[in-house]
Amino acid sequence: MLTKDKKSTIVGAHKRNPQDTGSTEVQVALLSDRISQLSRHLIAFKKDHTSRHGLLQLVSQRKRLLGFLKREDVQRYEQLIRKLGLRK
Repeated sequence: MLTKDKKSTIVGAHKRNPQDTGSTEVQVALLSDRISQLSRHLIAFKKDHTSRHGLLQLVSQRKRLLGFLKREDVQRYEQLIRKLGLRK
């Protein structure tokens, strides 16, 4: 579960300006945190197919957002994936 404190920490680390809460970078960072939490959950509960379906939806949403960011601004895209450690 994403607590209010953890969410504000993630938003603070990825926001582009002081008022920013919904930029692509922030959304991808929040999705990445939820994806890592669900991945840990699925290691413990292998037969939880409902959560697995939710995980696939989150991964798909993050992929779409990253594709959008890559089309719009390659430099911001590369900086974000380096910061989050998503691609090698």
